[in-house]
Amino acid sequence: MACERILIVGGGIAGLSLATALHQRGFDAHLIERNTRWEPIGGGIAVQPNAMRVLHKLGIDSAVKRAGAIVRRWQFRAQWGEVLCDIELEPLWGDADSFIGIERTKLHDALKSDAVSCRLGAWVTSLSQDDHRVSVVFNDGTTGEYDLVVGADGIHSATREFVLGTIPPTYGGRMGWRSLAPICTPQPDSVQFWLGDGCFFGMCPVASGTYGFASVTEPRRYDTVKGRLDQLRRCFATFGAPVRDYLAALEYDEQIHCAPIEWLDVEQWYCCRVVLIGDAAHASSPMMGQGGSMAMEDALVLAEILHSTPQLDASIDRFIVRRRPRVNWVRQQSRAVEEIFRMPSGLRNTTLPERGKSAFYERFQPLIASP
Repeated sequence: MACERILIVGGGIAGLSLATALHQRGFDAHLIERNTRWEPIGGGIAVQPNAMRVLHKLGIDSAVKRAGAIVRRWQFRAQWGEVLCDIELEPLWGDADSFIGIERTKLHDALKSDAVSCRLGAWVTSLSQDDHRVSVVFNDGTTGEYDLVVGADGIHSATREFVLGTIPPTYGGRMGWRSLAPICTPQPDSVQFWLGDGCFFGMCPVASGTYGFASVTEPRRYDTVKGRLDQLRRCFATFGAPVRDYLAALEYDEQIHCAPIEWLDVEQWYCCRVVLIGDAAHASSPMMGQGGSMAMEDALVLAEILHSTPQLDASIDRFIVRRRPRVNWVRQQSRAVEEIFRMPSGLRNTTLPERGKSAFYERFQPLIASP
């Protein structure tokens, strides 16, 4: 193999998936993670069938199914609970695979099970490259030389900054709060979006209860931990009982993670022997719930191409050509969903019953085929 020694920067979904895929194909892959312990943030995640197909190829889909909850429906509701659109997922995805809601900690545990060992508390402090190798210096003063460096370090990627300069994410105009509560909602086999004016509350089943994700349209701000729970309860006090019951089941502010909703408007995903995957390359609006799925697909496709294509530059070119149309589709359609949520509630609540199901199927149809 022309590309024998690989450094993966970032131990999130993208990095762990890539480490597993490369390890299975015999590559000498090294993974580093800045955090000193495994603490995936965000509560839960929807692992959609296109991502489960990746996990099947990695041999860990069964572990994820056992640790998660099966989702069979996707619902849009008015804020008081009226069902605006109830979409069955199996007719869309067919035999592609299951749709699983799972805590992020459990997904990470499954991904770690077959990945290479990871150096925690490690990051790159400098990076240089030529036609033959990438030379890096780590935070502890050690150095390394690699045939390829993969930046899988998220939307605020330090790897991206080393090779492409500072590219700040775009603020989407909304703040988001995520949490886990030990409570089941009515119709617990469904992802639900409860839609208000300028805000929504989402719920997805997981094995331990429900993953909750709230969003409010407002200027970007720093949200202190103290008072988050009371703030959310006030913001969604006029929503239906299941939303209020979910928030009542939370006990303290630290259960809630808050972050701005951001995405990247960047087209370049690589520079010579450094390539970006997942959110480091193409973080998008989360409204299709495809961020983790795109990261897993990136990882598998990159590993497959590196294994089948001897020349590194040709491998990277093939990776970009194969991934860009699919990623751009998700970006475009996620923005379209954003616009639906920005509609006045009267117009939106009329449009969704009429067009919601067909638009949903059209939006996800291109993702049924293998990446």
